[in-house]
Amino acid sequence: MAKLSGLELAFVLLVIFQLKHFIADFPLQFPYMLRKFRPGWDFLLPLATHCLVHGVLTLVICLIFAPSLWWLAVVDFAIHFVMDRLKSGPRYLGRFSNSAKPAYWISFGFDQMVHHLTHIYIVWVIVQHAM
Repeated sequence: MAKLSGLELAFVLLVIFQLKHFIADFPLQFPYMLRKFRPGWDFLLPLATHCLVHGVLTLVICLIFAPSLWWLAVVDFAIHFVMDRLKSGPRYLGRFSNSAKPAYWISFGFDQMVHHLTHIYIVWVIVQHAM
């Protein structure tokens, strides 16, 4: 296989991270993980489990493209954890739970934007490392 240019590598990785995000957030988010919306500390293990799925998939991608950057999986886990807690916490953005209201969609969009910006950062680090 020919070596990819920086732009080609970035494009491939952005597509891979879009697929990773969809798979981890939807097909691999089981009902147990949806308990991340619970108040108090009952959210902790379900949310950590959900974020671990994201972290492991990011780890696999990093091990394929840049094994020395394995630590980016920890970054993805941590940012995903904080953002999902902010989005789901009943005292935070989770208080906007009515999907008929604009605030719900704004908080949902903000959550998705943070996840995608995290992936863009990870792609940038991998591409910089490859050059």
